[in-house]
Amino acid sequence: MCTAATYKTKDFYFGRTLDYEFSYGDEITITPRNYKLHFIEKGDIQVHYAIIGMACVIDEYPLYYDGINERGLGMAGLNFVGNAYYKEKSGGKDNIAQFEFIPWILSQCATVKEAKKLIEKINLINVSFNNQLPVAELHWIISDSEECITVEAVKEGIKIYDNPVGVLTNNPPFYMQMFNLNNYMNLSTKQLENTFSKKLNLKEYSRGMGAIGLPGDLSSQSRFVRAAFTKMNSISGKGENESVSQFFHILNSVEQQRGCCDLGNGKYEITIYTSCCNTNKGIYYYTTYDNHQITAINMYKENLNSDKLIKYNLIKEEQINIQN
Repeated sequence: MCTAATYKTKDFYFGRTLDYEFSYGDEITITPRNYKLHFIEKGDIQVHYAIIGMACVIDEYPLYYDGINERGLGMAGLNFVGNAYYKEKSGGKDNIAQFEFIPWILSQCATVKEAKKLIEKINLINVSFNNQLPVAELHWIISDSEECITVEAVKEGIKIYDNPVGVLTNNPPFYMQMFNLNNYMNLSTKQLENTFSKKLNLKEYSRGMGAIGLPGDLSSQSRFVRAAFTKMNSISGKGENESVSQFFHILNSVEQQRGCCDLGNGKYEITIYTSCCNTNKGIYYYTTYDNHQITAINMYKENLNSDKLIKYNLIKEEQINIQN
């Protein structure tokens, strides 16, 4: 599955892991301001905010997993299997297909507040991109430097939740993930005190014992707790290199290693890529499973007034610096 997170120092950072057993051919994709975005029921948007993110591009249409726009708004879709529910086309609503949701929001909205207004008018419809791609069951995290929300399309309708931790994983629904954090309110970054019994002379025997009970398994609920604890207690310098490094450390706490999540038939879920976007500077940083070196692509070094997609293949081979 996947984990998304936000982080703020001097600048604001947004990113995610994508955990799966195979790749669809992901590329860092920049959608310039004048690239015509087509929406099945809403027609074309000819001029819009520029977007950079990770996408599978089919027939020159960017199917974004995650991205940011030039105004500093970030959005990512994560698996929400069994809970996501999309409806049939409805009159009086903006009927948007699931795969159109990220470009619909990022092309038009500068802030979470603006995104909320669009979402209130949206009906997410049960339409696939083509016959080869099934409709993905997703929920979404949307964030700017001041506000973060989670959006879930369920049978009852579209739910918008304030997301004070700035973290999202997969199932169960977000309100249950937040409630589950109550079970871990005893966790601490500090050294322990003996509250077990005054009659026993219990002592610490290791550093880090305040975090005993922090879940270490790969389930989405445990990853939510672990990423939230790591992110909420994370400290780094405010410089770019320190901030980016710390962001990757946050998401590395939930990385999935090949062999630990066996799906059968020789397939294993792994962290295919990890991303970190500086939303202020428009820089998309990433690592891949076999390449731990951080690679960066700056959207502002491209022609953002173009009308053609700009794509970069991922550097997947391990880059090892031989020091002697």
